[in-house]
Amino acid sequence: MTGHTNPFMQLALEQAQKAASADEVPVGAVVVGPDGKTLASAHNLVETNRDPTAHAEILALRSACEILKNPRLVDCDLYVTLEPCAMCAQAIAFARIRRLYFGASDPKGGGVEHGGRIFNQPTCHHKPELYGGIGEAESALLLKNFFQSLRN
Repeated sequence: MTGHTNPFMQLALEQAQKAASADEVPVGAVVVGPDGKTLASAHNLVETNRDPTAHAEILALRSACEILKNPRLVDCDLYVTLEPCAMCAQAIAFARIRRLYFGASDPKGGGVEHGGRIFNQPTCHHKPELYGGIGEAESALLLKNFFQSLRN
């Protein structure tokens, strides 16, 4: 980790590392509240929870909604280490996230710049501001090392 990364993305990367340590795909997410402070953070728990929806983004959004006691996270930002999949992108739209910052692109499973491009669909009622490539090298390295270790 370089230390030059945005502090919220750094926290998301720390969450991703926790996921890797738990034999989960290393993805971390952080919700930043309207006050500019960390509201919630999470990492993938798909295998641990035996739940296909337990992606870092979903877990962080659920936690933030619980804390704010509101299903909409207006004026909140989300930092995630990997381009969200279509399921997570739709949840991000439903939550009304203001800005989405993500690290590595995901040509195979992404739903923002790749695949379904959820925010570009006419059925999508909210599109956050998008900022990709934040902490991209660190995020990609975590993923590469994780999948490489599975093959060894």
